[in-house]
Amino acid sequence: MITYEVKGHKDTRSGFGEALLELAASDERVVGLCADLTGSLKMGDFAAEYPHRFFQAGIAEANMMGVAAGMASAGKIPFAATFANFGSGRVYDQIRQSIAYSRNNVKICVSHAGLTLGEDGATHQMLEDLGMMKMLPNMCVINPCDFNQTKQATHAIAQYEGPVYLRFGRPKMPVFIPEDMPFKIGKAITLKHGKDVTIIATGHLVWPAMEAAKELHNKGVDAEVINMHTIKPLDTDAVIHSVRKTGCVVTAEEHMLNGGMGESIATLLSNRMPAPLEMVGVADTFGESGKPQELMEKYGLTHQNVANAALKVVQRKT
Repeated sequence: MITYEVKGHKDTRSGFGEALLELAASDERVVGLCADLTGSLKMGDFAAEYPHRFFQAGIAEANMMGVAAGMASAGKIPFAATFANFGSGRVYDQIRQSIAYSRNNVKICVSHAGLTLGEDGATHQMLEDLGMMKMLPNMCVINPCDFNQTKQATHAIAQYEGPVYLRFGRPKMPVFIPEDMPFKIGKAITLKHGKDVTIIATGHLVWPAMEAAKELHNKGVDAEVINMHTIKPLDTDAVIHSVRKTGCVVTAEEHMLNGGMGESIATLLSNRMPAPLEMVGVADTFGESGKPQELMEKYGLTHQNVANAALKVVQRKT
């Protein structure tokens, strides 16, 4: 069993930027598109090294998605990047019609998602995007947990044939996934085995889930922790296998409860294996301006919230 330790803190968007530069060196079909946010998306090195393969769309995200769809139709592998709010809500029609419906091989890569965006406030703290994207037929939805896994995911989606929505973030987060850990789209990773409760986390909530498992251990609860980096296609086998053993579940995500990963887990369990379930996420409200950690505490997205949910669901089971 791998022991996971924090080895520094890095922002996940930098993992995307580094991987994109590496991909460009190995595959000339890779092109980058950005909506006036080159620095924020960490695409500066790519633009400098491959200026003829970088396309600045300006503040015209809908147009960028259309251009990306056209490039994919011509055999390129376009990585279209912007903030999560602009790469999902503002351009939903273009994504639905020109990318998902048409099965175009476009990689929609978004940063600055969720409450950890912080001071930019509710208008930019996109908390609905995973739900919006998972409902689109043909769309693959991925939400990695740290710098290393974001790099791995970026490499993986380049090999995947079809539209992908890749979500990452702005703040520096703990780096704990080994650089050489295999990343398989649609295959969850069990970070810790346990027998009393299953904790399924995604994105920025994966490390808090691991911290919650440590706290639960001190209270005599043996938690299993699953990193569900792919929201769609969901690794249903991993969920069912774990819940068959533990008998109860907690889901944790930096996203609205309505439409999020937890909802997908709830649907799966209701159809195949009914079990007590508690969900940690944002409850039908917009965010607000504030420091990331303060917002995570106010909206109930900390390791303590995950641990409390686990204790509650274990009591429900017994």
